[in-house]
Amino acid sequence: MTTTMMEEDTSMGMSNATTTIDASVVQSRIRQSASLAKEQDDDATIMQDEQPTFPQLSAMAARGGKTEYRRVRCPPHRYTPLRENWEQILTPLVEFLKLQVRFNTKTRSIEMKTSQHTIDSGALQKGADFCSAFMLGFEVQDAVALLRLDDLYIESFQVTDVKMLRGDHLSRAVGRVAGQDGKTRFAIENATRTRIVIADTRIHMLGSYANIRVARNAICDLILGSPPGKVYNNMRNVSKRMNERY
Repeated sequence: MTTTMMEEDTSMGMSNATTTIDASVVQSRIRQSASLAKEQDDDATIMQDEQPTFPQLSAMAARGGKTEYRRVRCPPHRYTPLRENWEQILTPLVEFLKLQVRFNTKTRSIEMKTSQHTIDSGALQKGADFCSAFMLGFEVQDAVALLRLDDLYIESFQVTDVKMLRGDHLSRAVGRVAGQDGKTRFAIENATRTRIVIADTRIHMLGSYANIRVARNAICDLILGSPPGKVYNNMRNVSKRMNERY
């Protein structure tokens, strides 16, 4: 009996000895973890200091110091609108894109080139897209959006690309796309937030990728012979979804 009591006392003593925590050991471990964290931070700062840092290149330096040119031809039917809106076209090209612009009367084309004041490396391409959009028949206010937004595109296709039509059938297809007094075209533009130009049998669209796809599907349905009323209902549903989304 006494031996069992002594064994129990020794076992309890062992358990008490194992469960006791030494404060000095805890403090030493805390110091070790803090020193390890400090060493890791020092290594990270050293790595950051060793990484090379390069200053941002200017547009002139990105081109290698060379001057780039771009020319956009003016078709005969857009010569008069270009002369009337020349100041509105010139202002964003010079003040916003910092390009040098002139109109060559011999070749009847708009010539643009970069200068030392040009900041954006893609300014010349944006200016060429802006002028090309105006030459295709878009208004200046709509074409300026190409300079301010990056996700706008222009898509063009022929009516005969959708369906091979000739004679009066082709004229009726173009009439269905335009509608009476442009009613159908305006409905598609307002519903899809795009801009559409119908130049004879060629159709140009300006807008974002998703909006152009919706407008293209509606125009293709009209070319294939769908009644305008059905397209109006589809455009009404599309406009509702867009208003809910935004």
